[in-house]
Amino acid sequence: TPGPGGTPGASPAPGPSTPAPSPSGPEPGPTGPTGPAVLQVGEPVREALDRRWCEKVTVEFRNTGGTPAVSGTVTFATHIIGALGVDWATRESRQALPAPIGPGAVRKQAYTVCVDAWRVPLGMHIETQDVTATWK
Repeated sequence: TPGPGGTPGASPAPGPSTPAPSPSGPEPGPTGPTGPAVLQVGEPVREALDRRWCEKVTVEFRNTGGTPAVSGTVTFATHIIGALGVDWATRESRQALPAPIGPGAVRKQAYTVCVDAWRVPLGMHIETQDVTATWK
């Protein structure tokens, strides 16, 4: 008698093979970022205060790393600007990072940044233009 292929005595075509057993244990789920803390420092938002040698500076910190930033320092570069817009000097000051900042977290912090009053005579003002941070 003819077989499935129409040829007498032909054996049937091989069927689909049995799937290989899957490895034991649960499949890994999606994982978040790994590695050390990585902080992105936003642009400073400045607000004048009643003393010309001080201003309120608000900064946003975003941790895109895999571990919390548990401590650190924020450095402000404050420019002393003359009445005609001339940048006379830049003074740096440091304050504490608002830690801890967890992985994926965003933290906004307002700081009062001042320079010595004698450095800002009448008609001059300050502008905190650059903010950087170091962290652990």
